[in-house]
Amino acid sequence: MQKSVRYNEGHALYLAFLARKEGTKRGFLSKKAAEASRWHEKWFALYQNVLFYFEGEQSGRPAGMYLLEGCSCERTPAPPRTGAGPAGARDALDKQYYFTVLFGHEGQKPLELRCEEEQAGKEWMEAIHQASYADILIEREVLMQKYIHLVQIVETEKIAANQLRHQLEDQDTEIERLKSEIVALNKTKERMRPYHSHQEDEDPDIKKIKKVQSFMRGWLCRRKWKTIVQDYICSPHAESMRKRNQIVFTMVEAETEYVHQLYILVNGFLRPLRMAASSKKPPISHDDVSSIFLNSETIMFLHEIFHQGLKARLANWPTLVLADLFDILLPMLNIYQEFVRNHQYSLQVLANCKQNRDFDKLLKQYEANPACEGRMLETFLTYPMFQIPRYIITLHELLAHTPHEHVERKSLEFAKSKLEELSRVMHDEVSDTENIRKNLAIERMIVEGCDILLDTSQTFIRQGSLIQVPSVERGKLSKVRLGSLSLKKEGERQCFLFTKHFLICTRSSGGKLHLLKTGGVLSLIECTLIEEPDASDDDSKGSGHMFGHLDFKIVVEPPDAAPFTVVLLAPSRQEKAAWMSDISQCVDNIRCNGLMTIVFEENSKVTVPHMINKTLNSCKVPQIRYASVERLLERLTDLRFLSIDFLNTFLHTYRIFTTAAVVLAKLSDIYKRPFTSIPVRSLELFFAASPNNRGEHMVDGKSPRLCRKFSSPPPLAVSRTSSPVRARKLSLTSSLNSRIGALDLTTSSSSSSPTSHSPTASPPPHTAAVLESAPADRAGDPTELSPCRSPSTPRHLRYRQPGGQAADSPHCSVSPASAFAIATAAAGHGSPPGFNNTERTCDKEFIIRRTATNRVLNVLRHWVSKHAQDFELNNELKINVLNLLEEVLRDPDLLPQERKATANILRALSQDDQDDIHLKLEDIIQMTDCPKAECFETLSAMELAEQITLLDHVVFRSIPYEEFLGQGWMKLDKNERTPYIMKTSQHFNEMSNLVASQIMNYADISSRANAIEKWVAVADICRCLHNYNGVLEITAALNRSAIYRLKKTWAKVSKQTKALMEKLQKTVSSEGRFKNLRETLKNCNPPAVPYLGMYLTDLAFIEEGTPNFTEEGLVNFSKMRMISHIIREIRQFQQTAYRIDQQPKVIQYLLDKALIIDEDTLYELSLKIEPRLPA
Repeated sequence: MQKSVRYNEGHALYLAFLARKEGTKRGFLSKKAAEASRWHEKWFALYQNVLFYFEGEQSGRPAGMYLLEGCSCERTPAPPRTGAGPAGARDALDKQYYFTVLFGHEGQKPLELRCEEEQAGKEWMEAIHQASYADILIEREVLMQKYIHLVQIVETEKIAANQLRHQLEDQDTEIERLKSEIVALNKTKERMRPYHSHQEDEDPDIKKIKKVQSFMRGWLCRRKWKTIVQDYICSPHAESMRKRNQIVFTMVEAETEYVHQLYILVNGFLRPLRMAASSKKPPISHDDVSSIFLNSETIMFLHEIFHQGLKARLANWPTLVLADLFDILLPMLNIYQEFVRNHQYSLQVLANCKQNRDFDKLLKQYEANPACEGRMLETFLTYPMFQIPRYIITLHELLAHTPHEHVERKSLEFAKSKLEELSRVMHDEVSDTENIRKNLAIERMIVEGCDILLDTSQTFIRQGSLIQVPSVERGKLSKVRLGSLSLKKEGERQCFLFTKHFLICTRSSGGKLHLLKTGGVLSLIECTLIEEPDASDDDSKGSGHMFGHLDFKIVVEPPDAAPFTVVLLAPSRQEKAAWMSDISQCVDNIRCNGLMTIVFEENSKVTVPHMINKTLNSCKVPQIRYASVERLLERLTDLRFLSIDFLNTFLHTYRIFTTAAVVLAKLSDIYKRPFTSIPVRSLELFFAASPNNRGEHMVDGKSPRLCRKFSSPPPLAVSRTSSPVRARKLSLTSSLNSRIGALDLTTSSSSSSPTSHSPTASPPPHTAAVLESAPADRAGDPTELSPCRSPSTPRHLRYRQPGGQAADSPHCSVSPASAFAIATAAAGHGSPPGFNNTERTCDKEFIIRRTATNRVLNVLRHWVSKHAQDFELNNELKINVLNLLEEVLRDPDLLPQERKATANILRALSQDDQDDIHLKLEDIIQMTDCPKAECFETLSAMELAEQITLLDHVVFRSIPYEEFLGQGWMKLDKNERTPYIMKTSQHFNEMSNLVASQIMNYADISSRANAIEKWVAVADICRCLHNYNGVLEITAALNRSAIYRLKKTWAKVSKQTKALMEKLQKTVSSEGRFKNLRETLKNCNPPAVPYLGMYLTDLAFIEEGTPNFTEEGLVNFSKMRMISHIIREIRQFQQTAYRIDQQPKVIQYLLDKALIIDEDTLYELSLKIEPRLPA
């Protein structure tokens, strides 16, 4: 009987030698001996799946070896210590790392090991686990199961084949039987013939005639059939069917991609996170997993079934019947409504979970999976949000190519109507989700994080680069120069504006953002915007000239800290005007909404609709989906709502449904006749008051300014005091016995007593509600306020109760109208001449006129500052606006801030400066007349990349935004309708042709390869400069057939260059609607040059999939909002210019059309350089 196993000792010693020299893991470990509680230190070496151990590190012969294949390794606790050894020794032993190697068969004792450091122990365990080939064994088991399954399938197929073979044999037998029956019948028929002619054969001429006739009949039939087929192929019906089939094929491909995305979401994130939640130390709870993913798994199963049905239909091509599939799908699509409703909350839960480091690390590990292709979990959670609109567009295209008599027509129309109904329900949730995704993307870029961006009511407005002046002391700017390099580098800030906050960040070398320690997060409710320096301040005057009037101030007055001032410089006046317009509008929204909320809460008799309450509390306004033109114009000047998103959308897209003259006429009517132009429902809510006050305080009917009678507001007096802390107070008081309302906007101050009040405003303490404004910027009499503040950014009004008493008196009420007038008309700046206090306090017309005037000025300022092209292209519109502003200036009742605002708008509109964009473009084109240009060999890659970026950005920013409306670039008269878009397309083609021509100019292979490497380097520098249009110009040139086919040339190109080119191509790839490029642009800050074709594709997608007007003739404002958001993103990149110096010789080389070779010549030259190989 054999008692031992023989093995090749020489080979084992050789493997031990290799383990000592090249082992995967080597080092000292303590091995437990066979007898208990004894450990021996050995030197271990791991080679492949064999673990050797030696007596010492210098030992040449191994003391033993273990085969690790099929084993498992796990950590074990330290064994209990007995005995009276030293305490320090016991502690040292307890801190050591113990682990055990278990072998997968009986009779083999486990190998117990220990080491001194935990990190070393983990490394040994990982190495032993890899050497055990556990993963390979599992994979082998899976493959074996698949093999068994395939064998079963093959056996089943063999049985089926045998059955079919038997059936065929039976059929052959049946056919032979039928043939014999036919032969018998024919014989019977021959016998039944009464007369059988035995005449001689027919005449040969007759046979020839019959043969010719048969040939002609066949030829005529074939010709007729060919004509019928050709006519059908060219017919509209056949073309429609081809397009319909193509739509179905595209739909199947999109559904395949969508099912794959859901598969990654479920198997790459949901199921692993469920397992992680069940671990001993879960990084996330099961409730959070359910909140994040909700019914994602159900959605995946549903679409897998739908996808299988689509593939089964393709098997029956060319007969494609889809209606029954949609009939099955429609009742189950309601699960999307639940997913969309939960989506906003799921992103919040995910953002909160990311605060846990363990979860964030685990999530990044899942996102690093190659199947995710660099996409984050938020991206996969968003894919189901757009599936219903995609189905609607597909059905719309199918119906466009489905005849009315088609059997599926009614079913497809029914499915489309049901999906549109479901989409309308989901619309609001989708728009909110887009905003949340943008906020989360910005929050992830900030290293310190930013909790305020997790607020769902926080809406992103704009971002860009501004320069912050380094120091401000006592309101005096430090003497710095705008052109200094230190100020540009050290003071450059990345700024983000939201509806409630203003973020100021610095960018590190790695691209991450860092909030400023002081003043990094500014709450807009604590801010005051100063658009221009004070005319009486010499330092401010000097700074204005020093900075070219590009600076503006934000005075921050936090309640729990000392006030400070942030001074920012914009790159251009146009961008400064855009920033100030948006900031002031956001401040207006917050303060007016906050003040109206306070007033409605304190006035117990005022009943506000729930919708309005919800609007005020969330700092949002109801969104319009569909509306008539008249209703949109009413909303533009509605006193109840201030929405910067609506204003931007309206001014971007009003050309589609109205004209500038109609808009201006509406604004003029609001200013001249506010009572007849403002809707009654707006005034009723604006003047909502208690029922006891209605009809009690009537205004004298002889007032010459009243066209209609309105009830007067509750008694109100406003007074200002001067205090040692320079606080301005608006005291809203109510007299107990007063029968006539009073609105006192006069200024009464006393420098001797900080608590002195106006004689007209001395109510009992228990009836006063005080609205405190933030401290003034400079010392002095409060009545001498600078008129240069933003007219739409009044001081911060903070509501408080004096003396800690609650204003619960029914007589102590402030009407919403009065509060709104104070907030929007900047009350407290002194009495305007020509309108005495008695008339003004008794007449609500003053409140309405001031509010309406302020609103009209807000719209005009936004229009003039951010849409100046409207007035450059329409001189009649410009003259009418100038006349309206001059008429406003002649108003004797105009408040100082309104007068200043009107003058600022008038001055901005009257400037006859030529557009810098067109000047730069013309200057650059004229540079081609320089006498001498550089050649490609003498130019560096950096010079080429910088000048390409400068040219691309100048051409890109020259496009006026009105060219993006109406798909003018796809019309026959596109050169007249969209000249700048066509110029951009032409410039793209010329630059791409230049790159290809320059490469083909070289006759030898090495020079061409060097040229390719240099252009790839230029493209990479363009990527670093955020010029993705330039990257696409160069990669498109390198992918042309004339260059791509040069195999010998590409063989000379280095591997690094090829890898870099592949990376660049992946970045600008059109796959997934440019998903990689969109993600890159989302994470980069201007200046940047995106690829214009990406946005034109989006606009075409929106234009073709959604009509401008509904069947009832209403404007589809949801579509306008989508178009506006795309235009706003384009203008964001247009407005921020590059700081690159022009180099005329390089620009002349880039614009030299003599260097360009046409496409046909390029290909002929390519064939001459490298001829085709013989077939």
